[in-house]
Amino acid sequence: MPYKVKSMDLAPQGRKKIEWVQRHMPVLETIKKRFEEEKPFEGITIGSCLHLEPKTINLGLTLQAGGAEVAMTGCNPLSTQDDATAAGASLGLNMYGWREQTNEEYYQTINMVLDHEPDIIIDDGADMIFMIHKKRRDVLDKIKGACEETTTGIHRLKSMHADGALEFPVIAVNDAYTKYLFDNRYGTGQSTFDSIMGSTNILIAGKNVVVCGYGWCGRGIAMRAQGLGANVIVTEVDPIRALEARMDGYRVMTVHEAVKHADILVTATGNVDIVSGDDFKVMKNGCIMANSGHFNVEINREDLDQMAIEQKKMKPDIDEFVMDDGRRLYLLADGRLVNLAGERGQGHPAEIMDLSFAMQALSAEQLVNTPMEIGVHKTPDEADMRVARLKLKAMGIEIDDLTEKQVEYLEGWEHGT
Repeated sequence: MPYKVKSMDLAPQGRKKIEWVQRHMPVLETIKKRFEEEKPFEGITIGSCLHLEPKTINLGLTLQAGGAEVAMTGCNPLSTQDDATAAGASLGLNMYGWREQTNEEYYQTINMVLDHEPDIIIDDGADMIFMIHKKRRDVLDKIKGACEETTTGIHRLKSMHADGALEFPVIAVNDAYTKYLFDNRYGTGQSTFDSIMGSTNILIAGKNVVVCGYGWCGRGIAMRAQGLGANVIVTEVDPIRALEARMDGYRVMTVHEAVKHADILVTATGNVDIVSGDDFKVMKNGCIMANSGHFNVEINREDLDQMAIEQKKMKPDIDEFVMDDGRRLYLLADGRLVNLAGERGQGHPAEIMDLSFAMQALSAEQLVNTPMEIGVHKTPDEADMRVARLKLKAMGIEIDDLTEKQVEYLEGWEHGT
Protein backbone atom coordinates (compact mmCIF):
# COMPACT_ATOMS: atom_id res chain seq x y z
CA MET A 1 0.00 0.00 0.00
CA PRO A 2 1.29 3.53 -0.76
CA TYR A 3 2.13 5.65 2.25
CA LYS A 4 4.20 8.62 3.34
CA VAL A 5 4.76 8.73 7.09
CA LYS A 6 7.49 9.76 9.52
CA SER A 7 8.97 6.31 10.13
CA MET A 8 7.62 2.77 9.83
CA ASP A 9 9.81 1.86 12.82
CA LEU A 10 7.10 3.47 14.96
CA ALA A 11 4.42 1.02 13.81
CA PRO A 12 4.67 -1.50 16.72
CA GLN A 13 4.17 1.29 19.26
CA GLY A 14 1.23 2.66 17.26
CA ARG A 15 -0.44 -0.74 16.98
CA LYS A 16 -0.47 -1.06 20.78
CA LYS A 17 -2.24 2.32 20.99
CA ILE A 18 -4.78 1.19 18.41
CA GLU A 19 -5.42 -2.04 20.31
CA TRP A 20 -6.02 0.00 23.47
CA VAL A 21 -8.62 2.31 21.90
CA GLN A 22 -10.35 -0.61 20.18
CA ARG A 23 -11.08 -2.06 23.61
CA HIS A 24 -12.84 1.19 24.51
CA MET A 25 -14.80 1.64 21.26
CA PRO A 26 -17.41 -1.15 21.41
CA VAL A 27 -19.96 0.50 19.11
CA LEU A 28 -17.46 0.85 16.29
CA GLU A 29 -16.32 -2.73 16.87
CA THR A 30 -19.93 -3.94 16.53
CA ILE A 31 -20.29 -2.04 13.27
CA LYS A 32 -16.94 -3.41 12.07
CA LYS A 33 -18.14 -7.00 12.58
CA ARG A 34 -21.25 -6.32 10.50
CA PHE A 35 -19.17 -4.62 7.81
CA GLU A 36 -16.88 -7.67 7.63
CA GLU A 37 -19.90 -9.84 6.82
CA GLU A 38 -21.83 -7.51 4.52
CA LYS A 39 -18.96 -5.67 2.74
CA PRO A 40 -20.98 -2.50 2.01
CA PHE A 41 -17.92 -0.71 0.59
CA GLU A 42 -16.77 -3.39 -1.84
CA GLY A 43 -15.21 -1.58 -4.82
CA ILE A 44 -15.42 1.80 -3.04
CA THR A 45 -12.50 4.12 -2.25
CA ILE A 46 -12.86 6.37 0.79
CA GLY A 47 -10.58 9.38 1.27
CA SER A 48 -10.40 11.11 4.63
CA CYS A 49 -8.91 14.29 6.08
CA LEU A 50 -9.12 13.81 9.86
CA HIS A 51 -6.91 14.13 12.92
CA LEU A 52 -4.51 11.22 12.50
CA GLU A 53 -4.36 9.48 15.86
CA PRO A 54 -5.21 5.94 17.07
CA LYS A 55 -8.99 6.39 17.26
CA THR A 56 -9.07 7.72 13.70
CA ILE A 57 -7.00 4.80 12.46
CA ASN A 58 -9.61 2.52 14.05
CA LEU A 59 -12.28 4.22 11.92
CA GLY A 60 -10.12 3.59 8.86
CA LEU A 61 -9.81 -0.08 9.78
CA THR A 62 -13.59 -0.29 10.23
CA LEU A 63 -14.16 1.07 6.73
CA GLN A 64 -11.47 -1.25 5.40
CA ALA A 65 -13.28 -4.19 7.02
CA GLY A 66 -16.32 -3.20 4.96
CA GLY A 67 -14.34 -3.69 1.75
CA ALA A 68 -13.17 -0.12 1.15
CA GLU A 69 -9.78 1.03 -0.05
CA VAL A 70 -8.98 3.73 2.50
CA ALA A 71 -6.63 6.69 2.00
CA MET A 72 -6.10 9.03 4.95
CA THR A 73 -4.37 12.32 5.69
CA GLY A 74 -4.44 14.79 8.58
CA CYS A 75 -6.64 17.87 8.96
CA ASN A 76 -4.17 19.74 11.21
CA PRO A 77 -0.37 19.86 10.81
CA LEU A 78 0.17 19.50 14.57
CA SER A 79 -2.39 16.84 15.48
CA THR A 80 -0.86 13.82 13.72
CA GLN A 81 0.61 11.07 15.89
CA ASP A 82 3.45 9.52 13.90
CA ASP A 83 3.26 6.10 15.53
CA ALA A 84 -0.45 5.87 14.67
CA THR A 85 0.11 6.69 10.99
CA ALA A 86 2.92 4.14 10.78
CA ALA A 87 0.66 1.53 12.36
CA GLY A 88 -2.14 2.38 9.94
CA ALA A 89 0.20 1.92 6.98
CA SER A 90 1.36 -1.42 8.38
CA LEU A 91 -2.28 -2.54 8.57
CA GLY A 92 -3.01 -1.80 4.92
CA LEU A 93 -4.29 1.77 5.00
CA ASN A 94 -2.92 4.34 2.54
CA MET A 95 -1.47 6.83 5.03
CA TYR A 96 -0.13 10.29 4.20
CA GLY A 97 0.92 12.59 7.00
CA TRP A 98 3.34 13.37 9.77
CA ARG A 99 3.46 15.77 12.71
CA GLU A 100 4.65 19.35 12.08
CA GLN A 101 4.00 19.43 8.35
CA THR A 102 4.49 22.75 6.59
CA ASN A 103 1.42 24.29 4.97
CA GLU A 104 2.76 23.20 1.59
CA GLU A 105 3.20 19.61 2.80
CA TYR A 106 -0.27 19.68 4.35
CA TYR A 107 -1.91 20.37 1.00
CA GLN A 108 0.44 17.97 -0.79
CA THR A 109 -0.81 15.09 1.35
CA ILE A 110 -4.44 16.07 0.72
CA ASN A 111 -3.63 15.80 -2.98
CA MET A 112 -2.02 12.39 -2.41
CA VAL A 113 -5.31 11.12 -0.99
CA LEU A 114 -7.24 12.62 -3.90
CA ASP A 115 -4.90 10.85 -6.33
CA HIS A 116 -6.69 7.65 -5.22
CA GLU A 117 -9.86 9.07 -6.85
CA PRO A 118 -12.15 8.49 -3.87
CA ASP A 119 -15.86 7.78 -4.13
CA ILE A 120 -16.58 9.11 -0.63
CA ILE A 121 -14.90 11.85 1.41
CA ILE A 122 -14.76 12.03 5.21
CA ASP A 123 -13.60 15.51 6.19
CA ASP A 124 -12.92 17.53 9.32
CA GLY A 125 -12.97 21.26 8.60
CA ALA A 126 -13.84 20.86 4.88
CA ASP A 127 -10.31 21.49 3.56
CA MET A 128 -10.42 18.39 1.35
CA ILE A 129 -13.89 19.21 0.04
CA PHE A 130 -12.75 22.78 -0.68
CA MET A 131 -9.66 21.47 -2.48
CA ILE A 132 -11.80 19.23 -4.69
CA HIS A 133 -14.03 22.11 -5.75
CA LYS A 134 -11.22 24.60 -6.36
CA LYS A 135 -8.14 22.70 -7.54
CA ARG A 136 -8.95 19.00 -8.01
CA ARG A 137 -12.05 19.08 -10.12
CA ASP A 138 -10.62 16.11 -12.02
CA VAL A 139 -11.92 13.83 -9.23
CA LEU A 140 -15.30 15.53 -8.83
CA ASP A 141 -17.41 13.33 -11.11
CA LYS A 142 -16.55 10.13 -9.23
CA ILE A 143 -17.56 11.40 -5.78
CA LYS A 144 -20.87 10.13 -4.42
CA GLY A 145 -20.78 12.44 -1.42
CA ALA A 146 -19.00 13.39 1.77
CA CYS A 147 -19.32 13.37 5.56
CA GLU A 148 -18.22 16.40 7.61
CA GLU A 149 -17.06 16.01 11.20
CA THR A 150 -16.93 19.45 12.75
CA THR A 151 -18.92 22.65 13.35
CA THR A 152 -16.43 24.80 11.43
CA GLY A 153 -16.67 22.56 8.39
CA ILE A 154 -20.47 22.58 8.43
CA HIS A 155 -20.48 26.39 8.46
CA ARG A 156 -18.17 26.45 5.41
CA LEU A 157 -20.24 23.89 3.53
CA LYS A 158 -23.55 25.59 4.20
CA SER A 159 -22.03 28.81 2.88
CA MET A 160 -20.77 26.96 -0.21
CA HIS A 161 -24.25 25.52 -0.82
CA ALA A 162 -25.91 28.91 -0.31
CA ASP A 163 -23.55 30.35 -2.94
CA GLY A 164 -24.32 27.52 -5.36
CA ALA A 165 -20.73 26.26 -5.17
CA LEU A 166 -21.27 22.85 -3.55
CA GLU A 167 -21.44 20.09 -6.18
CA PHE A 168 -22.18 16.90 -4.21
CA PRO A 169 -24.19 15.91 -1.14
CA VAL A 170 -22.63 16.17 2.32
CA ILE A 171 -23.91 14.56 5.50
CA ALA A 172 -23.46 16.87 8.49
CA VAL A 173 -22.22 14.26 10.95
CA ASN A 174 -21.40 17.06 13.39
CA ASP A 175 -25.12 17.79 13.67
CA ALA A 176 -25.99 14.27 14.83
CA TYR A 177 -27.20 14.18 18.44
CA THR A 178 -24.71 11.44 19.33
CA LYS A 179 -21.96 13.65 17.96
CA TYR A 180 -22.44 17.18 19.26
CA LEU A 181 -24.10 16.33 22.57
CA PHE A 182 -21.18 14.12 23.55
CA ASP A 183 -18.14 14.78 21.33
CA ASN A 184 -18.42 18.57 21.33
CA ARG A 185 -19.47 18.86 24.97
CA TYR A 186 -17.89 16.05 27.00
CA GLY A 187 -15.05 15.27 24.59
CA THR A 188 -13.89 18.84 24.03
CA GLY A 189 -14.38 19.74 27.68
CA GLN A 190 -12.21 16.94 29.00
CA SER A 191 -9.57 16.85 26.28
CA THR A 192 -9.03 20.62 26.37
CA PHE A 193 -8.08 20.54 30.03
CA ASP A 194 -6.16 17.27 29.66
CA SER A 195 -3.89 19.12 27.25
CA ILE A 196 -3.70 22.44 29.11
CA MET A 197 -2.85 20.76 32.41
CA GLY A 198 -0.46 18.30 30.79
CA SER A 199 1.46 21.09 29.06
CA THR A 200 1.53 23.66 31.86
CA ASN A 201 1.29 21.59 35.07
CA ILE A 202 -0.71 24.43 36.66
CA LEU A 203 -3.61 24.32 39.11
CA ILE A 204 -7.04 25.14 37.67
CA ALA A 205 -8.84 25.54 40.99
CA GLY A 206 -9.19 29.18 42.01
CA LYS A 207 -8.23 30.50 38.58
CA ASN A 208 -10.38 32.78 36.43
CA VAL A 209 -11.06 30.82 33.24
CA VAL A 210 -12.55 32.75 30.32
CA VAL A 211 -14.39 30.66 27.72
CA CYS A 212 -15.05 32.47 24.43
CA GLY A 213 -18.13 30.96 22.82
CA TYR A 214 -20.98 29.02 24.44
CA GLY A 215 -21.83 26.52 21.74
CA TRP A 216 -21.61 22.86 22.64
CA CYS A 217 -17.81 22.95 22.80
CA GLY A 218 -17.85 26.08 24.96
CA ARG A 219 -20.47 24.54 27.23
CA GLY A 220 -18.24 21.52 27.77
CA ILE A 221 -15.14 23.60 28.45
CA ALA A 222 -16.99 25.80 30.94
CA MET A 223 -18.47 22.75 32.67
CA ARG A 224 -15.08 21.09 33.10
CA ALA A 225 -13.42 24.32 34.24
CA GLN A 226 -16.10 24.77 36.89
CA GLY A 227 -15.73 21.14 37.95
CA LEU A 228 -12.00 21.71 38.45
CA GLY A 229 -12.74 24.62 40.78
CA ALA A 230 -12.29 27.56 38.41
CA ASN A 231 -14.26 30.78 38.38
CA VAL A 232 -15.74 30.77 34.88
CA ILE A 233 -16.47 33.78 32.67
CA VAL A 234 -18.20 33.29 29.31
CA THR A 235 -18.19 35.61 26.29
CA GLU A 236 -20.83 35.32 23.55
CA VAL A 237 -22.37 37.20 20.62
CA ASP A 238 -25.62 35.21 20.68
CA PRO A 239 -28.00 36.74 23.28
CA ILE A 240 -29.80 33.44 23.94
CA ARG A 241 -26.56 31.55 24.55
CA ALA A 242 -25.28 34.40 26.70
CA LEU A 243 -28.46 34.24 28.79
CA GLU A 244 -28.12 30.45 29.04
CA ALA A 245 -24.52 30.81 30.27
CA ARG A 246 -25.65 33.25 32.95
CA MET A 247 -28.47 30.92 34.03
CA ASP A 248 -25.91 28.09 34.18
CA GLY A 249 -24.11 30.11 36.83
CA TYR A 250 -21.30 31.76 34.90
CA ARG A 251 -20.41 35.43 34.65
CA VAL A 252 -20.95 36.85 31.15
CA MET A 253 -18.90 39.73 29.75
CA THR A 254 -17.53 41.15 26.53
CA VAL A 255 -14.20 39.70 25.43
CA HIS A 256 -12.34 42.95 26.10
CA GLU A 257 -13.64 43.11 29.67
CA ALA A 258 -13.22 39.38 30.33
CA VAL A 259 -9.54 39.26 29.33
CA LYS A 260 -8.73 41.71 32.13
CA HIS A 261 -9.65 38.96 34.61
CA ALA A 262 -8.37 35.89 32.75
CA ASP A 263 -5.75 33.60 34.21
CA ILE A 264 -6.60 31.10 31.47
CA LEU A 265 -8.45 31.91 28.24
CA VAL A 266 -9.89 29.31 25.86
CA THR A 267 -11.50 30.17 22.52
CA ALA A 268 -14.13 27.87 21.02
CA THR A 269 -16.11 29.90 18.49
CA GLY A 270 -14.98 28.83 15.02
CA ASN A 271 -14.56 32.50 14.12
CA VAL A 272 -11.63 34.82 13.43
CA ASP A 273 -9.95 37.44 15.68
CA ILE A 274 -11.83 36.60 18.86
CA VAL A 275 -8.83 37.86 20.86
CA SER A 276 -6.64 40.44 19.14
CA GLY A 277 -4.93 43.85 19.27
CA ASP A 278 -6.32 45.90 22.13
CA ASP A 279 -7.26 42.77 24.08
CA PHE A 280 -3.57 41.91 24.54
CA LYS A 281 -2.94 45.39 25.98
CA VAL A 282 -5.23 44.80 28.98
CA MET A 283 -4.58 41.12 29.70
CA LYS A 284 -3.33 40.09 33.12
CA ASN A 285 0.32 39.27 33.51
CA GLY A 286 0.78 35.51 33.12
CA CYS A 287 -2.43 34.87 31.17
CA ILE A 288 -2.37 31.51 29.38
CA MET A 289 -4.23 31.39 26.05
CA ALA A 290 -5.44 28.28 24.25
CA ASN A 291 -7.74 27.59 21.32
CA SER A 292 -10.21 24.71 20.99
CA GLY A 293 -11.69 25.86 17.68
CA HIS A 294 -10.75 24.03 14.49
CA PHE A 295 -8.53 26.66 12.83
CA ASN A 296 -5.74 28.76 14.37
CA VAL A 297 -7.46 32.07 13.64
CA GLU A 298 -9.26 32.79 16.92
CA ILE A 299 -6.25 34.19 18.80
CA ASN A 300 -4.50 36.67 16.52
CA ARG A 301 -0.88 35.50 16.50
CA GLU A 302 0.23 38.27 14.13
CA ASP A 303 -0.88 40.93 16.60
CA LEU A 304 0.97 39.15 19.40
CA ASP A 305 4.13 38.97 17.29
CA GLN A 306 3.98 42.69 16.49
CA MET A 307 3.19 43.84 20.03
CA ALA A 308 5.71 41.70 21.91
CA ILE A 309 9.18 43.12 22.53
CA GLU A 310 10.56 39.65 23.23
CA GLN A 311 9.49 36.08 22.50
CA LYS A 312 10.68 32.83 24.00
CA LYS A 313 9.69 29.19 23.59
CA MET A 314 9.27 27.95 27.15
CA LYS A 315 8.38 24.38 26.09
CA PRO A 316 7.69 22.80 22.69
CA ASP A 317 4.07 23.99 22.84
CA ILE A 318 4.29 27.07 25.08
CA ASP A 319 5.33 30.43 23.58
CA GLU A 320 6.00 33.40 25.88
CA PHE A 321 5.35 36.97 24.70
CA VAL A 322 6.86 39.81 26.73
CA MET A 323 4.94 43.06 26.31
CA ASP A 324 6.46 46.54 26.51
CA ASP A 325 5.18 47.04 30.10
CA GLY A 326 6.80 43.79 31.28
CA ARG A 327 3.67 41.63 31.24
CA ARG A 328 4.18 38.06 30.03
CA LEU A 329 1.48 36.33 28.01
CA TYR A 330 1.54 32.67 26.99
CA LEU A 331 0.11 30.94 23.91
CA LEU A 332 -0.32 27.15 23.81
CA ALA A 333 0.16 24.98 20.71
CA ASP A 334 0.69 27.98 18.42
CA GLY A 335 -3.00 28.81 18.76
CA ARG A 336 -3.99 25.57 17.06
CA LEU A 337 -6.51 23.06 18.38
CA VAL A 338 -5.01 22.59 21.84
CA ASN A 339 -6.52 19.22 22.67
CA LEU A 340 -4.73 17.63 19.71
CA ALA A 341 -1.93 20.01 18.74
CA GLY A 342 -0.62 20.43 22.27
CA GLU A 343 2.43 18.43 23.31
CA ARG A 344 0.29 16.30 25.62
CA GLY A 345 -2.87 16.45 23.52
CA GLN A 346 -4.46 13.10 22.71
CA GLY A 347 -7.83 14.32 21.48
CA HIS A 348 -11.17 13.17 22.80
CA PRO A 349 -11.44 10.00 24.91
CA ALA A 350 -11.95 6.77 22.98
CA GLU A 351 -15.41 6.26 24.50
CA ILE A 352 -16.51 9.58 22.99
CA MET A 353 -15.00 9.03 19.56
CA ASP A 354 -16.70 5.64 19.56
CA LEU A 355 -19.97 7.53 19.08
CA SER A 356 -18.68 10.09 16.56
CA PHE A 357 -16.87 7.57 14.37
CA ALA A 358 -19.79 5.16 14.52
CA MET A 359 -21.88 7.94 13.00
CA GLN A 360 -19.18 8.54 10.37
CA ALA A 361 -19.17 4.87 9.41
CA LEU A 362 -22.97 4.67 9.15
CA SER A 363 -23.12 7.94 7.21
CA ALA A 364 -20.55 6.68 4.70
CA GLU A 365 -22.66 3.55 4.30
CA GLN A 366 -25.74 5.72 3.67
CA LEU A 367 -23.92 7.58 0.88
CA VAL A 368 -23.25 4.24 -0.83
CA ASN A 369 -26.80 2.92 -0.44
CA THR A 370 -28.96 6.03 -0.83
CA PRO A 371 -28.59 8.60 -3.64
CA MET A 372 -28.89 12.11 -2.18
CA GLU A 373 -29.44 15.55 -3.64
CA ILE A 374 -26.67 18.15 -3.58
CA GLY A 375 -26.74 19.96 -0.26
CA VAL A 376 -25.89 19.59 3.42
CA HIS A 377 -28.02 16.88 5.02
CA LYS A 378 -28.70 15.98 8.64
CA THR A 379 -27.96 12.43 9.72
CA PRO A 380 -31.10 10.28 10.03
CA ASP A 381 -32.56 10.12 13.54
CA GLU A 382 -32.72 6.34 13.17
CA ALA A 383 -28.92 6.15 12.89
CA ASP A 384 -28.57 8.33 15.99
CA MET A 385 -30.90 6.04 17.92
CA ARG A 386 -29.07 2.93 16.71
CA VAL A 387 -25.71 4.27 17.88
CA ALA A 388 -27.13 5.35 21.24
CA ARG A 389 -28.72 1.94 21.83
CA LEU A 390 -25.49 0.14 20.95
CA LYS A 391 -23.58 2.38 23.37
CA LEU A 392 -26.07 1.77 26.18
CA LYS A 393 -25.87 -1.97 25.56
CA ALA A 394 -22.08 -1.87 25.73
CA MET A 395 -22.35 0.01 29.03
CA GLY A 396 -24.71 -2.61 30.45
CA ILE A 397 -27.61 -0.16 30.65
CA GLU A 398 -31.22 -1.14 29.92
CA ILE A 399 -34.00 1.38 29.27
CA ASP A 400 -37.76 1.07 28.96
CA ASP A 401 -39.80 0.77 25.76
CA LEU A 402 -43.15 2.46 25.35
CA THR A 403 -46.17 0.19 25.73
CA GLU A 404 -48.81 0.11 23.00
CA LYS A 405 -51.11 2.10 25.28
CA GLN A 406 -48.43 4.75 25.82
CA VAL A 407 -47.78 5.05 22.08
CA GLU A 408 -51.51 5.37 21.43
CA TYR A 409 -51.81 8.05 24.12
CA LEU A 410 -48.93 10.12 22.71
CA GLU A 411 -50.29 9.89 19.17
CA GLY A 412 -53.84 10.79 20.19
CA TRP A 413 -55.37 14.18 20.86
CA GLU A 414 -58.82 13.65 22.31
CA HIS A 415 -57.68 12.75 25.85
CA GLY A 416 -57.94 15.46 28.48
CA THR A 417 -57.51 15.85 32.20
